[in-house]
Amino acid sequence: MINAITIKEVKLQLAALCKQKRQSYELSQEELAEALDLSRYTIQKFENGKNATLDTVLKIANHFNILEKFYNGLKALENQNDISLY
Repeated sequence: MINAITIKEVKLQLAALCKQKRQSYELSQEELAEALDLSRYTIQKFENGKNATLDTVLKIANHFNILEKFYNGLKALENQNDISLY
């Protein structure tokens, strides 16, 4: 049996990561939104696992200094599959 990960599971994992990072930096949703030039509603939706744009995901990752980890994960996939993403 294949253990497939769903998009919803990934959204919820990203949401939990964002909330955990935001709280560890002692930021409110409003403060994070202002820092990223987004609305508080956008942050709220993201933290609830609702639809977010790729741009929002990357802005949040960059703000919390994890964008490089995302990039390295993509590069590892590229190397593992012997493909070029460019």
